[in-house]
Amino acid sequence: MTKTSTSPAPLPSMAEAFGYRFTNPALAERALTHRSFAHEQAEADSLDARHMHGEALEFVGDSVLGCVVAERLFQLFPDANEGELSRMKHRLVSAASLALAAERIRLGEYLKVGKGEEKTGGRRKHALLPDAFEAVIAAVFLDGGYAAAHEFILRGLGVELATISPALAAAGDFKTLLQEELQARQLGQPRYRLVETEGPPHRRSFLIEVSWEGGVVQASGSSKKIAEIEAARQALDAIHCAPME
Repeated sequence: MTKTSTSPAPLPSMAEAFGYRFTNPALAERALTHRSFAHEQAEADSLDARHMHGEALEFVGDSVLGCVVAERLFQLFPDANEGELSRMKHRLVSAASLALAAERIRLGEYLKVGKGEEKTGGRRKHALLPDAFEAVIAAVFLDGGYAAAHEFILRGLGVELATISPALAAAGDFKTLLQEELQARQLGQPRYRLVETEGPPHRRSFLIEVSWEGGVVQASGSSKKIAEIEAARQALDAIHCAPME
């Protein structure tokens, strides 16, 4: 089977890319099926198969991911406090980190997406890849157990785990940095407001406004949280400040 830009890569080649061979390929199939593809297939085949996609698996994968990352961080930083561990965990399980991990194993090549997503480059979208990565974690967990999922996650996030530190995580917390900078300048608290939401349910875009005494910026993201973080980063740039010592 020849890979093309408009069809997923064959599952047999996935074992080499993912470093895991599924005993139950159906789990992998579901994890790699985006809801847009499932809905299109259900309409075309007149079948109630709209739920046969990876969305529910994402819920399981998120929990397993959090457990594995928390365990690993505790092992790497036994003297870190709860706040430091929480910030490092947040950075490691962020959409940006998961998207990079997904790209390293070429996960996008194996996704089944609807025609609309295909036309707009859905396989490469950082809005889709993190969710797909969590769904695959769940599939590995359900297929091979915690040990298999543990190995898959540590391998997938190897680069990020090798470079993470309490200082690095704190430096990346733009919302906290913005709040501290405004407090230091006696400019009060930043105020976040949802301006508008656009796009279909599976491809939402949120526009967030952050304002403070003397300034205001807006930023978009695939979730409210991502948009708020980007707005905080832009606000820091606008204030022309450096991270607090």
